[in-house]
Amino acid sequence: MGPLFSAGILIAVVLFHATVVLSSFPATLHLERGIPASHKLRLSQLKERDRVRHSRMLQSSGGGVVDFPVQGTFDPFLVGLYYTRLQLGSPPRDFYVQIDTGSDVLWVSCGSCNGCPVSSGLHIPLNLFDPGSSTTASLVYCSDQRCSLGLQSSDSVCASQNNQCGYTFQYGDGSGTSGYYVSDLFHFNSILGGSVMNNSSAPIVFGCSTLQTGDLTKPDRAVDGIFGFGQQSMSVISQLASQGITPKVFSHCLKGDDSGGGILVLGEIVEPNIVYTPLVPSQPHYNLNLQSISVNGQTLAIDPSVFASSSNQGTIIDSGTTLAYLAEAAYDPFMSAIISNVSPSVSPYRSKGNQCYLTSASINDVFPQVSLNFAGGASMILSPQDYLIQQSSINGAALWCIGFQKIQGQTITILGDLVLKDKIFVYDIAGQRIGWANYDCKLNVSKCVNCHEYRQKRKCQSGDSDEQRLTKEHASQTDTIPSARSIAQLLLVFVAHHGTHLEHCFTVMSSFWSIFEAAGRAK
Repeated sequence: MGPLFSAGILIAVVLFHATVVLSSFPATLHLERGIPASHKLRLSQLKERDRVRHSRMLQSSGGGVVDFPVQGTFDPFLVGLYYTRLQLGSPPRDFYVQIDTGSDVLWVSCGSCNGCPVSSGLHIPLNLFDPGSSTTASLVYCSDQRCSLGLQSSDSVCASQNNQCGYTFQYGDGSGTSGYYVSDLFHFNSILGGSVMNNSSAPIVFGCSTLQTGDLTKPDRAVDGIFGFGQQSMSVISQLASQGITPKVFSHCLKGDDSGGGILVLGEIVEPNIVYTPLVPSQPHYNLNLQSISVNGQTLAIDPSVFASSSNQGTIIDSGTTLAYLAEAAYDPFMSAIISNVSPSVSPYRSKGNQCYLTSASINDVFPQVSLNFAGGASMILSPQDYLIQQSSINGAALWCIGFQKIQGQTITILGDLVLKDKIFVYDIAGQRIGWANYDCKLNVSKCVNCHEYRQKRKCQSGDSDEQRLTKEHASQTDTIPSARSIAQLLLVFVAHHGTHLEHCFTVMSSFWSIFEAAGRAK
């Protein structure tokens, strides 16, 4: 939910304290012998063993990772937002805050607030932050360098009468907030060498809200504040990165089912199928260069200039938006293509001005696939669940409505939770790129901090056609452990390709050796 516009809000709930992973990459790997004497452990089981092993390696690759379990759902008929829990101050107090990639600042409601909600329909306790009750809190003044940086990004204002650093944010839905900045401790748990260490903390600057207006005052989906994840210096991710606590990258994986939830990571989620596209430079939001839209493999006749980025035009990734919004010139061609490609077996239905359909069939069988095509050859494949919302049922048939909306008279395209769910998203601020991959967010994810170093150590796994060919042959033929002779052949190809650079490939070699050692005992 950026200050310039807002069409719903994403948020996230932590059931546990944030967690940081700190360690150095292990210098020696000890082989584990876990293969039974039958030697019939299937490849699917081996892959799961390796996934767990690699996850431990990734988390010990140096630096720190903070992750927050997520609660909430994209579905506007259920919750329509995701939120997380933070701990601030001394002693630490809990605050539930929206996760918003469309704004920069973390702010929470404070004492003597005008318009701040006191109860929530989300069944979460609401708190007011009181700087006077925290032994580590201090006010931020205009002379503070952090306030000066906020002035450059319009995230702070200065009151001449008291020299206090403050803020005023106005959101596109008409809601707003204002207050002043404080500096206090942000608390999290850390993991060092596999052991949990409690009571880790870092000083951050955040907003203390004394006034809220519009939808922020409503109790039905009220939270304590907003957790801004923008690129500017006042964002928490930028502050923690400047202290060397986390890398300047964050990720999320949001569940799209009715139960919702997911994970938010201050760090990088790694997954082999992630594709990346560059961020448009010098933009205040996460702007991407959308080049075209395809429906059922056919590129729509939309002038590429419709998607060009400028101060009031372009394509924005915004976790604070519930649905998705297309620039006016792109909306009509998109709707026409969807309507013309829907199976005739479904029944069109208008609901409150929205184009909907009644069907008893699986929507994957009767609605087309959509592809959003970005710079650098990165495509975002949307299944029907990524652009449709089930509104209700009528006479046993599900009523599905198109969730993409038109922004009248506007040239901005906003991709919100409807599109972002059921995918890993990586916001690589340091590398100025965003990546994504379709993913079942109910599954665990692997995380790393020094991911460039990790990729260098594993680059031997890519581009080796002979090695890949042999591996695929074994997998397709038996889906069981290859023979010792085949493993030996695979190792010979591996060595021929990588020679003296095996020290960078110990992850793969250790896995190969475990298999080889077990298979060598077989005939």
